[in-house]
Amino acid sequence: MLTRNVVKTGEGIKISFGGNVKKEKIVKMVENCATGQCACMSDESKAKLKDMKVTGTDGEVALDLVGDLTTEEIEAALARSTVINNEDV
Repeated sequence: MLTRNVVKTGEGIKISFGGNVKKEKIVKMVENCATGQCACMSDESKAKLKDMKVTGTDGEVALDLVGDLTTEEIEAALARSTVINNEDV
């Protein structure tokens, strides 16, 4: 089962994924976001996003988002993500 924890940091938001998460799926989600191939995040949220960094390994992956974002907008984007919600992650 995939778990995730979204917390506010000094620079933005940190999302910690656990359980059966595969790092390559989180990297794919970030690449889709960076190239505009997803509709998860609103244009307003995308405009606030300055950087994204994926770290960790399968089973324990972290995604650090830099920008003036709220946990609510990131939770909403994660809820709409087809990469992590409609496939085995």
